[in-house]
Amino acid sequence: MHSLFPYFFLGVSLAAPIGPVKATLLNLGIKNGFFHAWFFSLGAIATDLMYMLLVYFGIGSFIEYPVFKTILWSFGCFVLLYTGIENLLTMHKVKLDSNFKKMLRLRHSLLSGFLIALLNPLTILFWLGIYGSVLVGGSGRLSGFEIALYSLFILLGIILVDFIMAIISSGSRKVLSYKFLNIVSALSSISMIGFGIHFGIQAYKSLF
Repeated sequence: MHSLFPYFFLGVSLAAPIGPVKATLLNLGIKNGFFHAWFFSLGAIATDLMYMLLVYFGIGSFIEYPVFKTILWSFGCFVLLYTGIENLLTMHKVKLDSNFKKMLRLRHSLLSGFLIALLNPLTILFWLGIYGSVLVGGSGRLSGFEIALYSLFILLGIILVDFIMAIISSGSRKVLSYKFLNIVSALSSISMIGFGIHFGIQAYKSLF
């Protein structure tokens, strides 16, 4: 079992940094509660699982093509800018009102998590680089069962971090003032917009 813990902590360490996906997760937890944040993370985890399978079966090499990279940067830019701006425009809806919770369906949060992670080039580069190196490092030495087991522990690390972030963000609604929650929501939205602009610049550069 001791050989599995490094892969678990790899998942934890990779999921902890606040990027566009985590910024959106925190924003959803603050605005809509635990279940929306958790369903969002499940959508993102579904994307992680999909990319793991793509890299495992060698299909991930297609992502290296410049045209494909440009498309990914562009879509990532659009999704993050749209989400960040929409969050800024709806900051006043940070309420504990149960009626507001019902307005946004859980499946919408699930789909948002899947799409934002799917179109996030940082996610793609991570799975190509980190997970790819895990497979290469064990090439010829790991059985299919061992690869599946190590992959599971990486995902468990990611799931643990997302679960804790969903609890913290939703729990903060009960102990912090609305003004402070609005500030946090605004900062996470600005973070998403910043990442979106960065992705747009990368898409522009990839054309030349």
